Amino acid sequence: MLTFVARRALAAVPVLLVASFLSFWFVRVTVDPTAKVRQSRDPQAVARLRERLRLDEPVVVQYGVWVRDALRGDLGTSERTGEPVSRMLRRALWTTTQLLLWGTAAAALVAVAVGVYSALRAGGVADHLLTTLAFLGLAMPPFWFGLLAIQILAVDLTRWLGLSEPLFGFVGLHSGDGSGFTLDYLRHLVLPVMTLTVGIVAEWSRFQRASMVEVLAAPYIRTARAKGVPRSRLVVRHALRNALLPLVTVMALDVGLLFGGVIVTEQIFSIPGMGRLFVESLRVGDAPVLVAWTVVTAAFVIAANLVADLAYGFLDPRVRPR
Repeated sequence: MLTFVARRALAAVPVLLVASFLSFWFVRVTVDPTAKVRQSRDPQAVARLRERLRLDEPVVVQYGVWVRDALRGDLGTSERTGEPVSRMLRRALWTTTQLLLWGTAAAALVAVAVGVYSALRAGGVADHLLTTLAFLGLAMPPFWFGLLAIQILAVDLTRWLGLSEPLFGFVGLHSGDGSGFTLDYLRHLVLPVMTLTVGIVAEWSRFQRASMVEVLAAPYIRTARAKGVPRSRLVVRHALRNALLPLVTVMALDVGLLFGGVIVTEQIFSIPGMGRLFVESLRVGDAPVLVAWTVVTAAFVIAANLVADLAYGFLDPRVRPR
């Protein structure tokens, strides 16, 4: 297994290099790093910046210098704040990672439970009701659901119950510095996690239902049922394990979609994470942050696919590396 992990990690290096080069090239083409300095109308300052960033050299040379500095932990300095990009990314990534982990865990648990329940009652009233709710979840844009959740759960419900403060916080992830696992920390996660995962839960539950229905109709399940295997054991130990394989693939592919949802969610709830950092940097054309953000995001997606491969081996011994 360790050899398999090392081999996949090495195979991811060329992918990460290509992604980082394309990101670097695209930012260099579309963003002028000297735009802010030009506003001061100081030609010497512009010339010094161009020399420091090697803007007069080919983009391949600029990229090589960036990779060399990145391997040393130097991702540059933000043109917007003057702060090291690596420090900004660490702070934002810690906040976003908490949101993604809680969101993924909650979405997976709910989707598996709903999908299995719906599959066991395929064609019934409960199945049709859950299918309708899933389509509603897929049809709701995250920004609209987030604003609606704020109005109903954090404003109206507070007033109806006569509470002195909002039932759920909606101003951001105040405990993002890891200061403690508190009730306030959870309160500030409820609405963002709901907004981030409403469409994901709907999608994943449909995949889980379809996979579970197919597995339940398999010959080995019918044989086990004929031998008198208890229903709970049949579903959990025999059917569910194989039915999870397609969902694992979808979850790995949806990591990029989750990052897209994070951008919207963090803007709505003023969460100082990767999504908000990207929007603020894009607004002012902060090239060093944009390049580093894209590379870190690509690395996150590659890591998620590696985890999916390992999960495949755990769920199905037939695909384990030898």
